[in-house]
Amino acid sequence: MQWHQVLGFVATVIPLTLIPGTSLTLVTQQVIAGSRADGALVTLGPAGGFLVHAACAAVGLSALVMSSAQALTVVKLLGGGYLVWLGVTMWRAAGREAETGIRRRTRWCLPWARLGGFAQGLWSNVLNPKAASVYLTLVPQFLTPGRPIAPQVAALALAHIAVVLVWLLFWTTVVAAARTAIDTPRFRRRMSRLAGAVLVAWGVRTAAVG
Repeated sequence: MQWHQVLGFVATVIPLTLIPGTSLTLVTQQVIAGSRADGALVTLGPAGGFLVHAACAAVGLSALVMSSAQALTVVKLLGGGYLVWLGVTMWRAAGREAETGIRRRTRWCLPWARLGGFAQGLWSNVLNPKAASVYLTLVPQFLTPGRPIAPQVAALALAHIAVVLVWLLFWTTVVAAARTAIDTPRFRRRMSRLAGAVLVAWGVRTAAVG
């Protein structure tokens, strides 16, 4: 693989990365409700998710899922359901904080919920069919025929992760600065509820469209 292929891939994924989505929403909510460090932790989730997609694409698992209508439907429903769960949880948490003045853990949670922002970012990415499609439709266009696939996919995945981390960490800094300027319980509550509503909308869209 030549360096210009990697640069071409980076130039292609930058516009896709800048489109607002679940990762940006999660980072915003975590910084507003928690701290800059919480937002930074979320950014590692999508990075791990892309590694999963890259590994699956390299061994052909993603292609198998995407080619099966039933399997793709399951992934869509799981991804959409997870985002809806996240959104409802955020909305409920914001309401409880407004009533009691303190943050409490939700009584009903998924097994990995205690891992916090990292797990939220990871699973929202792993269960996103569009993230998987990048490694099935876009990545192959930048591979060199006749050479081992796994190292090439790994190189492109690392470049993709670098782009995502730079963007999300930059956004984390922006949101943290905004929070410093406007840090009130009412502002945090409204932003958490807005993030929850956006995640529910993304979840419904993912389950219905993919």
